[in-house]
Amino acid sequence: MGDAADPATPNPTKPAVLIIGGLGYIGRFLANHIHSNDLASTLRIVDKQLPQLASLAPEHEAACSLENFVQADASREQSQARIFDLPDSSDGQKREFDYVFNCGGETRFSQEDEVYKLRSYQLSVTVGKEAAKRGVKAFIEISTGTVYNPNKTPQKENDKTSKPHTKQAKWKLAAEEELAKIPGLKLCVLRMPHVYGPYTGRWLGTQLALARVYQDRSRDKPETMKYLWSSDMRTNTLHVEDAALACWLAAAWTATNDRIPNSPADSRIVFNVVDKGNTSQGTMAAIIKEVFGIETGFQNTLVNTFARLNLEHVVDEVNDDTLDDWADLQEESGIKENGGPLSPFMEKELLRDADLCLDGGRFESVVGFKPKHERITKQEIEEVIESYKRMKWWP
Repeated sequence: MGDAADPATPNPTKPAVLIIGGLGYIGRFLANHIHSNDLASTLRIVDKQLPQLASLAPEHEAACSLENFVQADASREQSQARIFDLPDSSDGQKREFDYVFNCGGETRFSQEDEVYKLRSYQLSVTVGKEAAKRGVKAFIEISTGTVYNPNKTPQKENDKTSKPHTKQAKWKLAAEEELAKIPGLKLCVLRMPHVYGPYTGRWLGTQLALARVYQDRSRDKPETMKYLWSSDMRTNTLHVEDAALACWLAAAWTATNDRIPNSPADSRIVFNVVDKGNTSQGTMAAIIKEVFGIETGFQNTLVNTFARLNLEHVVDEVNDDTLDDWADLQEESGIKENGGPLSPFMEKELLRDADLCLDGGRFESVVGFKPKHERITKQEIEEVIESYKRMKWWP
């Protein structure tokens, strides 16, 4: 388990690839993209948890197999040799990874600052320093669009980041800034919005679980699933397959480019990656109404004003109201321990009145990215629910 087997004579025309946090949501899709398209001479996945415990979908098992895997805590300096060392080539030449993707970091919300500092910031900086030392050709840091100040206008890469939405975003931004100071690091930062797709938890999974509770309740008497804030609040999105594609395109571009065209020589390489839909809460409410056959709507000004002042109280009340119903649904469906990442549990940090709106034009024009999933649709949501059913997560 500790030391992944690597062929001693890999194809020299293909890059050797390392994915930190390779069993995370984006990491596993990236690993699968590389494996399925035979893009790498060597693929190594590093994660703290074991593949057997990662609730992998069947189609990800080959890419995330034990032979590609090293279990390690990448935030620790003493782990770096095990993570980065490759066997020498057949002619005795020392080999290093060409592309390193950092998909790691703390994904839970509402944690203490110290947790993000260690598991996100420290992780990024430690692997970044090691990558620079070893002359890696492209170091891709997966960051978040929530580093920008909330704004309904699509935010460009140079826009303000003085008010990140969450503590997680604050530490991701700190990591971006520290990585930029590492001499010789071929850094490219990708800032992404809400990433969704098959097997997703988090932002979309919560809404779908909540909608399933309302669907069940509405069998007796119709009940409206009401969102806080407004229908035009931006909640921009990116399909996970497009996130994986973007990572690969960014690495290939970074390996052969030192800066973005027409930018100052000392400017950082940062790209927003987002789909074309400019997704809002209104988009989601309309799709959920159609998929689940329930009424959706938005709270009135009075409720929103109260929620702004008492968000914790409001969130606790909603969670108390829905978690028991969700547990009953799971029990009726015979889902006991393994419900995957699905829960209607609302995160206070994710419920704040804060627009997430990105301009992806720079990445499209400079690197040539074109999302295959242009917008979130009824069909996309139905495919996500089908993926839950395949994993037996859906009640």
